[in-house]
Amino acid sequence: MSIIPPRFAPVFEEMAPVAQRFRDAGHRLYLVGGTVRDLLMSSDSLSNSATMDFDATTTARPAEIKTLIAGLADAVWTQGERFGTIGMKIGDRAYEITTHRAEAYSPDSRKPDVAFGDSIETDLSRRDFTINAMALELTSDAPELVDPFGGMADLVGRVLRTPLSPEESFNDDPLRMMRAARFISQLKVTPDDALVAAVRAMASRLEIVSMERIHHELDKLLVTDSPTAGLWFLMDTGLAEIFFPELPAMRLEQDPIHRHKDVLTHTFAVVENVRPDASPTFDFRLTRLAALFHDIGKPRTRAVKDGKGVTFHHHEVVGARMSRDRLRALKYSNEDVTAITELVALHLRFHTYQMGWTDSAVRRYVRDAGSLLAELNVLTRCDCTTRNERKARVLSERMDELEARIAVLSAQEELAMLRPELDGLQVIEILNVPAGRIVGAALDHLMEIRLEEGVLGDHEIRLRLIDWWEKNKNDAASMKGSSRPRR
Repeated sequence: MSIIPPRFAPVFEEMAPVAQRFRDAGHRLYLVGGTVRDLLMSSDSLSNSATMDFDATTTARPAEIKTLIAGLADAVWTQGERFGTIGMKIGDRAYEITTHRAEAYSPDSRKPDVAFGDSIETDLSRRDFTINAMALELTSDAPELVDPFGGMADLVGRVLRTPLSPEESFNDDPLRMMRAARFISQLKVTPDDALVAAVRAMASRLEIVSMERIHHELDKLLVTDSPTAGLWFLMDTGLAEIFFPELPAMRLEQDPIHRHKDVLTHTFAVVENVRPDASPTFDFRLTRLAALFHDIGKPRTRAVKDGKGVTFHHHEVVGARMSRDRLRALKYSNEDVTAITELVALHLRFHTYQMGWTDSAVRRYVRDAGSLLAELNVLTRCDCTTRNERKARVLSERMDELEARIAVLSAQEELAMLRPELDGLQVIEILNVPAGRIVGAALDHLMEIRLEEGVLGDHEIRLRLIDWWEKNKNDAASMKGSSRPRR
């Protein structure tokens, strides 16, 4: 089918110099996969075409690809050459050009056996879903859509199917089962019955996929506009049990605060509540991950009451530990593990301040949040999923009050740089003591003063330090303290 809508002209024009090189050499070149899908979906897609990466496939072998793009590309990368892929950049546009291939995973292997081919139909048959198994030939007399598996009809009908049988497709690459969850959310498509049945039957095959690939696919799902449908797909098909068994454990677990819904339903609602424009400075992906993990400890904890009848739930402590272990198992970076674990541990801190936001309470909240303050504030707001409008309004107002107090104190005291007024060297000089536990204990004391009373000034803080030392130097041998302020 020839398709040359006017809105496609800029893409074809941009690709023309590359296509001409391949045509002159007797090779065919096709735009393929998600690039074609996104261009076909709507004219709105083209508004973002400037930031698209262009994926192409060709009859040329990798060595020939490198020869053909020589002098045309501003940069070339060959990390994927053994799989037939050569990357390049022309101006601001990134391209990946891959030799036609037919690949299949052996049952016990994480890596594909790659065989190059000359048939675009065979190449398309090995792709994940029909909506990604379309190609636009650029080396024919007029651009033509190659769609042997009905991808256009599925795109219009919002159906998710595989080009070959789903069993064969998922055997080729089990990660495609997780990718289905992403497309369900991202493209609002509905998987056909055969696909769902195959995922349920083959979920355990995901075990051969590396955790790095799994967590990258989970990240892509979580940053879609509305990830809930995809998350439920992971749950209902048994995939979540393979890589995140704590999620199924949350299903139908009674939420001690929101008794009308289970913890998992609440969790997915919190994930959905985190919007990309929630704050001008926060990390969207990181906060959505923290939302997914924030109540992971609830199934392992139960409510307890103190002597005054006040109910406490310490699931955030258990949850932080569980989050750390699961994130490490998923091979997230140390930075991600630390940040998400910290957010899980702190996500109820806001609710411990029931009597209003004193200066001391604000300083402690900011000190504990550290560089994650924006993410913690967003997570706290999004954790409110109650349908009770009065409760939701009260929480929102309290959060507004907190952020206003942070803004005021930040202007006055540089809260982002919260630390004792004296440093370790000054403590050593004033008290005439060696470096060690005494200095650590003194800095801890000074930090408490900073949190409770704010900035006192050099003269006053020195007097306070000397007074503390006079009262405690007899116990110096047993003093415990860090050499720096503790979070």
